[in-house]
Amino acid sequence: MRCTFAGFDGEFMKFIHKDKVMVYDTDYQGVAHYASYYRFVTNAADAWRSKYLHSYPYVNFVVVESKAVYKKPLRPGDNISVVLMPEIISDKALKQNFEIYRGKTLTTEGYITYVYIDKATWKATRMPDYLLKFIKQNKSSKQ
Repeated sequence: MRCTFAGFDGEFMKFIHKDKVMVYDTDYQGVAHYASYYRFVTNAADAWRSKYLHSYPYVNFVVVESKAVYKKPLRPGDNISVVLMPEIISDKALKQNFEIYRGKTLTTEGYITYVYIDKATWKATRMPDYLLKFIKQNKSSKQ
């Protein structure tokens, strides 16, 4: 899998992760099923964390909400680009907006919202300053 930092689209930092639709991602009709889209996005989010938070292996995010809007089907063998656009919602919550493309065709869009937790109490807590600073600094000034 190949990842690139794509820069800004006028509002968000963009991170692009390349992936491929596999046979196990599909239903009996050969169309990628809903759970696979979350695999694609989770793989991209893991690559984003590895690239930018590599010295912080224990990032304590949990998923609290997700949404995906399916526009075009994906099939086995399709090469896709998962575009992540992280957004700070509060000092405790991060929203990973995403778009999935097959070539230039938008197939899916949505978001996953994560809350940063204290692992000892499992309560929401403020994200580390390095993470808040990184995302805020990498947002475009054209907002």
